[in-house]
Amino acid sequence: MNIGDAAAATGLPAKTIRFYEEIGLVEPARRGNGYRDFSDADVARLGFVARARGLGFSVEDCRALLSLWSDKARASADVKRLAAERLEEIDRKIRELEGLRATLAHLVETCHGDGRPDCPILDELSG
Repeated sequence: MNIGDAAAATGLPAKTIRFYEEIGLVEPARRGNGYRDFSDADVARLGFVARARGLGFSVEDCRALLSLWSDKARASADVKRLAAERLEEIDRKIRELEGLRATLAHLVETCHGDGRPDCPILDELSG
């Protein structure tokens, strides 16, 4: 199938598919005219990467996960380790965002939001 069909099948933009090809996550065959020819296996790999990226895995994590996916002798512990590392990163970001939210909520609460020029939000941002 061509890149447009692969894009439709995976929900990925053609530009993203070209990028994934450029970095070696997928290697479609080429037709005689030079056009990409995506197999069902290529589309499955692209769908796998799309779902992994949707869960926040990095491109390098996706590369490792693809390798594990294709290795039928893999240990599930290797997959779990990658997923656990990603989960820890998500938890760290959540804590960070909760702290940012609390700070911003406090600033919004302390700002009068009226016609006066004094503003605790701007005071905080100015250092």
